[in-house]
Amino acid sequence: MRTPWILLGALLLNGCQTSGFSLGRSDPDAGPWALGFVTPYAMWGWVEDSATVDVDGDFYRRIGSGASEGRKNGTPGANGWLVTGGGNERDVRDAKLPVRIYVRWQSVVEPQTYQGWIEIPESARQVMRDALTKDCPERPELKEIRIGVSVRLGLAPGGIVQVWALDECRRAVKVARGQAEIEPKGPDLGRSGYPPMQEASKRYIEQYGIPYGSW
Repeated sequence: MRTPWILLGALLLNGCQTSGFSLGRSDPDAGPWALGFVTPYAMWGWVEDSATVDVDGDFYRRIGSGASEGRKNGTPGANGWLVTGGGNERDVRDAKLPVRIYVRWQSVVEPQTYQGWIEIPESARQVMRDALTKDCPERPELKEIRIGVSVRLGLAPGGIVQVWALDECRRAVKVARGQAEIEPKGPDLGRSGYPPMQEASKRYIEQYGIPYGSW
C-alpha cells in the first residue's frame, strides 16, 4: 500500500528539481533579499532614505540609511566600481523581489542631494531567482550558506545610479542604470547641512577632480 505514496513523492521531488525550485519554495519571487549601496572610489556619500515596491505592488518604506563609500577595484582613479567588496547592506524584510527602488542620498563630494526611483527589469529578477534557487558549480560552499539575494545600488556624483544583482556565484551582474534628480530642499529635506568631506576624498578631488561622465 505504500508504493503509490512513494511514487507520488518521487514525482513531486523530480518536479521541484526540474523547475529549479527547492522543496518548500512555492513562490519564485519570495525573498529574502538585501539592498546595499556603494560609490566609486573616493566619491563618498550618505544615503538618507530608501524604499521599494515589490512584484505584488506592496510599498516598503525606510529600508535603511547610512554612509556609502567605495574602494579601489584595480582600475585607475574613481571611474570604476568595487561592487562586492565595499559599501553596506540592509535586509528588506518581508518584501518580495523588487520592481522599482527609491533612493535619496547626499553626494558629499560635490556637494549635492539626489533622489529618484530606479526601475528594475524582469531580466534582473531572473538573476535574483537563480541566486535563490541554483547552486554555483565553482563555489560549492555557497550551497551550505545560502543567504538570499543581494542588490547593490551604485551612487555617483551627477546623480548616476547603477544597479547590480549578485548571482548564484556572488558575481555582480549589472541589471539597470538610471539618472536621479536633484532634491531642491537639499540635505535631509532642508533640515540639516552636508557633513564634512572625508580627508581621503578631499585630497583625491583636489588632485584629480570628479570624473563626471565616466559612470
